[in-house]
Amino acid sequence: MANSKHIIIVGAGPGGLCAGMLLSHHGFKVSIFDKNEQVGGRNRAITMQGFTFDTGPTFLLMKGVLDEMFALCDRKSEDYLSFSPLNPMYQLLYDDRALSVFSETEAMQAELARVFPEIGDGYQRFMKQERTRFNYLYPCITRDYSSLAAFFSWDLLKAVPWLGFPKSVFENLGQYFSQEKMRLAFSFQSKYLGMSPWDCPALFTMLPYLEHDYGIYHVTGGLNQLATAMATVLEETGGQLHLSTPVASLVIENGAVKGVKLENGESIMADEVIINADFAHAMTHLVEPGILKKYCPEKLAQYDYSCSTFMLYLGLDKLYELPHHTIAFAGDYRTNIKNIFNDKSLPTDFSFYVQNASSTDASLAPPGKSALYVLVPMPNNDSGIDWHAHCQHIREQVLTTLETRLKLTDLRDHIECEKIITPQHWEQDEAVYKGATFSLAHTFSQMLYWRPHNQFEELAHCYLVGGGTHPGSGLPTIYESARISSQLIAKKHQVKFTHIAKSAWLKKS
Repeated sequence: MANSKHIIIVGAGPGGLCAGMLLSHHGFKVSIFDKNEQVGGRNRAITMQGFTFDTGPTFLLMKGVLDEMFALCDRKSEDYLSFSPLNPMYQLLYDDRALSVFSETEAMQAELARVFPEIGDGYQRFMKQERTRFNYLYPCITRDYSSLAAFFSWDLLKAVPWLGFPKSVFENLGQYFSQEKMRLAFSFQSKYLGMSPWDCPALFTMLPYLEHDYGIYHVTGGLNQLATAMATVLEETGGQLHLSTPVASLVIENGAVKGVKLENGESIMADEVIINADFAHAMTHLVEPGILKKYCPEKLAQYDYSCSTFMLYLGLDKLYELPHHTIAFAGDYRTNIKNIFNDKSLPTDFSFYVQNASSTDASLAPPGKSALYVLVPMPNNDSGIDWHAHCQHIREQVLTTLETRLKLTDLRDHIECEKIITPQHWEQDEAVYKGATFSLAHTFSQMLYWRPHNQFEELAHCYLVGGGTHPGSGLPTIYESARISSQLIAKKHQVKFTHIAKSAWLKKS
């Protein structure tokens, strides 16, 4: 039956590609349409004068999830990709000290004791307790919440005590670490969700735990190669990619999605449509006004959204001896967070992240040169900031900050090429609603059953994948959204979905 069923996917981002290869492998006819010339969405590569940068994600966390997606297609990820574990995983820079972060317990304990002598047994308790939390919560992350019956599951009931409500990540870490600076080392990961650690729900303390217990990986060629590999599997299994082919709108009849209308005017029909575009952008641009009720433009504007980012991609004619990943905290981190999330104003004291992947991977830059990726968290476009007016000023501030904090005193002299993405660019060029790079915020009221459902509740024959649906943003959870939606479609059309020893990579409490 699957061979006669046509699945259209809007967007060749990580969720769309993952769903595409899963469904194509299971016998469905799959067509993916994307406006860009290359696959990946915000997981695609930026290339300039021999330099290669990842547009967005640069950390590969929970590699086991990626491995499972390939296994579901009877393939091995290592046949398509080359992985390198990073140890140390990254360096943290405070105003008065630096901390190298390891995924090996003994090395991490020694480093914490060196930088924070009063640590005590907090790290051991953190690892034990948060491993238990994750093992209870992970089954909840991987299940469907498209109905209340699915919500009231035994998995979720068992996990309720581990949700940590109403605590925040920062509050939750207080049971392990008394010092604020030590808590920052285990709470900045809230930024992966585009949230403040003082607002991010306590259950996401599992993010730093995952780094420490499972490690972080680099992929040779950059994480953009993940998208390329999935596109290869898609085409190997008969799926079709239509790049440089923007979708103008969904074809909707009587509350059901029948296909898509392309910008060239052509309409293509399908049995099911999967949306991998940014959720709020899709609902405000691909759906005719008046059709949606719960997610109409007026209501969408009232939801909570993540922060945005100012991106600077620098091709440098010099090799710099920086770690693969560096995260630097603003001198006054609380004020920096307040500027971004509460006041929605331009921060004057930056926190920032720098990837110097060419120190590990020579394929990313010409010999003797460096590809530097710089990310600075910024307010989303609810701020009203005119980025055309402020762009160059912020660029200069960022370069000065890099020169002083990382001691790159001659940085400006070695810039061979560069690209900037502002929050305004994220919205206008990358079709990200409000420029909120990490989509809907992961507040308790916008999670699980209360996040847009994988089987979209307002339109029949419509499914969602990506950061704006359950389970949320970040590559592993986006892949899980693809698995959930693919399983729902397979079940609907009575197609047996491949079963594997699910989550065999999990470590037991």
